[in-house]
Amino acid sequence: MPVSVFTSLVVSLVMPRLHYGNATLAGLPEYQHRRLQSVLNAAARLTYRKSRCQHVTPLLRELHWLRSKDRVDFKLAVLIFRCLHGLAPCYLSDDIRRVADTNHRLLRLASSGALFVRPTRLVTMGDRAFPVAGSRLWNNLPYEVTSAPTLPVFSSRLKTHLFQLSFPPD
Repeated sequence: MPVSVFTSLVVSLVMPRLHYGNATLAGLPEYQHRRLQSVLNAAARLTYRKSRCQHVTPLLRELHWLRSKDRVDFKLAVLIFRCLHGLAPCYLSDDIRRVADTNHRLLRLASSGALFVRPTRLVTMGDRAFPVAGSRLWNNLPYEVTSAPTLPVFSSRLKTHLFQLSFPPD
């Protein structure tokens, strides 16, 4: 059921607004993610000209769109990848450290490529900071994703991983 012209119009108008700066939305409360998700659902329904009462999950799966929380995680993980591979500005890269670089003791995590997560005092602000939220997300990703050699390969593996979490195979 391709709607190519209409899909390209919706994608070109709505999607950039949902993507803009969404890495700063890490740790957003669930009710805020629901609000963003409703915009994404409306765009999917509009793309396929479906009514509001029809399920949107098959539409999102067919469009291969990630859910709002997964979109934020995707952007955050890509930023972390860029920091680790010298593709990001210094002010972002300076706050990201591997466990192997911080500990002088031999630990299991030192050889795994895990990132150091700074302790925080405030859950509302400290846990949402880029180095903390990004490091936690990176440490929770599977090795097959984090071991990607290039950014396009990493992005592809990450999107596949997040898509499979959101929409498990039938």
